Amino acid sequence: MNGVILRWPILIGTTINAQYYKKVLQDKLRLAIRKKRPGLLESGILFHHDNATVHKARAVTDVLAGYKWELLEHPRYSPDLAPCDFHLFPKMKEQLRGQRFETEQDIIQATKVAIKNLDKCSYVTAFKD
Repeated sequence: MNGVILRWPILIGTTINAQYYKKVLQDKLRLAIRKKRPGLLESGILFHHDNATVHKARAVTDVLAGYKWELLEHPRYSPDLAPCDFHLFPKMKEQLRGQRFETEQDIIQATKVAIKNLDKCSYVTAFKD
């Protein structure tokens, strides 16, 4: 609710499976939480992701259970995107509309800037609805 903790671009050709997602959770997300939100890991994490098969894989659910993060269930017949994505993605797209990108790195840099430009109110709104 207080902004992006981890922005992890996935390059073209990368296969996203349970092992990849588990590694991002273990190696990237926990470190980013510790760095950007000191004390949050100790006070408790309320974690929400969509209902993609990768997110439901045993390897992933075991990691989250080991962290003792409270996992918010995604509605069974809901779209693949998490509800907050319906607020954040359109706001990012507004900033990116009409731009042309030559490389993946150009896209990554532009989305990084777009995320930084989102105001705190955008995050609060996304999680209140």
